[in-house]
Amino acid sequence: MQPRLTQVFRFTRCSYADGVAELGYAFDDGEELVERIRFPVLAPSSHRGEGWGEGAWPSERRAAFAAALKLLHLIAGISYYKAGVPPKIDVADGPLDGATADLLDALYLHGLAEFAYRNKLDLRSRIAFPRLSPSPRQGEGRGEGTARSQAATLDLPRRTLVPIGGGKDSLVAVEAIKAIGAAATAVWVGNSALIAACAERTGLPTLNIQRELAPGLFELNRQGAWNGHIPVTAVNSAILAVAAVLYGYDSIAFANERSASVATLEYEGQQVNHQWSKGYAFEQLLGDWLHTHVAADLDYCSLLRPYSELAITRAFAKLTPYFDTFSSCNRNFKLLGPRPADRWCGQCPKCHFVFLALAPFLAKPRLLSIFGRNLLDDESLAAGFDALLEYRDHKPFECVGEGAEARAAMFALSQRPEWAEDALVARFRGEILPLLDPAQLALEPWLQPAAEHRVPPRLQRALATIG
Repeated sequence: MQPRLTQVFRFTRCSYADGVAELGYAFDDGEELVERIRFPVLAPSSHRGEGWGEGAWPSERRAAFAAALKLLHLIAGISYYKAGVPPKIDVADGPLDGATADLLDALYLHGLAEFAYRNKLDLRSRIAFPRLSPSPRQGEGRGEGTARSQAATLDLPRRTLVPIGGGKDSLVAVEAIKAIGAAATAVWVGNSALIAACAERTGLPTLNIQRELAPGLFELNRQGAWNGHIPVTAVNSAILAVAAVLYGYDSIAFANERSASVATLEYEGQQVNHQWSKGYAFEQLLGDWLHTHVAADLDYCSLLRPYSELAITRAFAKLTPYFDTFSSCNRNFKLLGPRPADRWCGQCPKCHFVFLALAPFLAKPRLLSIFGRNLLDDESLAAGFDALLEYRDHKPFECVGEGAEARAAMFALSQRPEWAEDALVARFRGEILPLLDPAQLALEPWLQPAAEHRVPPRLQRALATIG
């Protein structure tokens, strides 16, 4: 099969039994691709609420679980759809209600925008999930009332799943939740040793879920499939929605900052954002969908949404117990040894941005001990930092802050004697700074929180602990 010549992408089936969700997909009449998500079976005292157990669930909770599982099937399919991007999408159990189709159309279009840009594709005419025709009386809801009607209230236990990624942001969120005494569990998807070490360091209960991609996907890649970036945060969010119903949690609190909503660039009239599924638009779509289709008392939010990357980095600079454990490096995302340099490649945009963002808030010797070297005194890294500053290049396709944030941080360093003579700071001062408006370079405005967020009332006290 030639993936790029296929005509239909099919969602064939999804099921759950004994802690394993199976998600089936296929192109045309080809062989089924089966992904498996493994949810650990836990002792009743560790994560489950009283009376936990699928067999004992009331009908409302069984319906909620089925809805969350179906959404996981539909969202995780993005990993496979991209292999061929055929012009037709087929869902085995029939068309979707309008709210679900809207969510998926937006996710596949915007979440694959970087993939489309890099492969010179236009997906706007291709992505259209099958949808039910709206009823004049019922609107486009679940067949009961309108699309705005609430799902049942499940009386989920008041505790929070906090995704851990191994980097600074999720650790700031963890400590904010711990500061108000809220019950929480550190959760991650995959088998990263670095993330496991960070989760253990938090002192919270931990939950590790495994995702196993269908082996056939790698065969499709060998056969010439399209390949590229997918919105993995959306997939993980759908996995955690299933986990919240399965184990009993009333909130999922990511650590996505407001900077994540800012596009990387514009391509043929479309905004391309590497972090789209970390942005506020997706958070709103998914949060609203969970309230109307899964459980009225299941909240999905980002605890750090009001804050810029710089504000979060300032907060993290106070969390010294994590300095020898965290890493945001995308090229070296394994704990390879005891030395801090083992966790930082020093070459990727994430290393560059985290170094630059921490520099205004940490003593220089402390920062150098974390990274094992001074990235701002290495002329060979000029092009990488230029991209962060959006100087002669666009912002990198990575989870980094806005160009204006990077410029504010670099300007602050250029005014400090201990940093001013380092090669890239001196270059900024002599070559780039004369092209900028000094009035736009202040650090302080980036440290102020915005008002926009979806943090549920019981967690809002945690916002005051960040800063």
